[in-house]
Amino acid sequence: MPKNSEFIKSPLNYTGGKYKLLKDIIPLVPKNIGVFVDLFSGGFNVGINAQAKKIICNDQNKFIIEMFSFFKNEDTEKIISAIKERISRFSLSLTNKEGYLKLREEYNRTKLPIDLFTLTCFSFNHQIRFNGSHEFNTPFGLERSQYNDTIETNLKRFCQALKEKNIVFSSLDFEEFDVDKLTSDDFVYLDPPYLISNAVYNDGKRGFKNWDIRQEEVLIELMKKLNKNGVPFMLSNVLEHNGEKNEMLIDFCRDFKVVKLDKTYDNCNYHKKSSGSKTDEVLVLNY
Repeated sequence: MPKNSEFIKSPLNYTGGKYKLLKDIIPLVPKNIGVFVDLFSGGFNVGINAQAKKIICNDQNKFIIEMFSFFKNEDTEKIISAIKERISRFSLSLTNKEGYLKLREEYNRTKLPIDLFTLTCFSFNHQIRFNGSHEFNTPFGLERSQYNDTIETNLKRFCQALKEKNIVFSSLDFEEFDVDKLTSDDFVYLDPPYLISNAVYNDGKRGFKNWDIRQEEVLIELMKKLNKNGVPFMLSNVLEHNGEKNEMLIDFCRDFKVVKLDKTYDNCNYHKKSSGSKTDEVLVLNY
């Protein structure tokens, strides 16, 4: 089984990112995949480590997808130089809030992917958050966040993998993604927002669709369709959290293989365990 150090880590410290679970996820993925679909790619930790003839990186956040596309198509050393140029021009540091806000203002005017990435390096907990007008509005990470050697190393490895693999990008809502073209040789990985959690990306106040019971119902119907069509899939989710159970998902899981996980998340308020609380995180497989 591969060690985590052997996996490629996204340069984005994405809320709920699955890097620390790759040692559990990747060995369960089928071999000889034609098309690997990372339907809710987020930081793309799972998809970037997939082995397939073609990998589809999809997320409704078009700004993240544009950033990944930029990373794939631009020379990596030029990307690094551009980041350092911005750090110098805006005097970005652990304490310079004013410089961070000036870069944030510029990004919201130009929407350059390189500016967005540089902002995430200095934002609060490296979070990516937008308002209803699609303006980046994550606060400054005072004495918490900065661009460093670890981020640069992760970025270089990530960019190299993007360039070496056959990866295509898509920014569709999952309901719009056409799964009818997929076959039994393909594979879909689903890591949607969790219905019984409360995170910044699924509260409906970030310029993108929130996650509610209706979305959960559509997701379940999608997985039923994949199963009927013979398309292998894997779902990452939680069945129970802080005393609340996702009964809809629990009922769905009765017909499939369920692998229980033990994972502690960093920078994820909705995963912080209070006294006596329980988080039952699972992988659900139809193969």
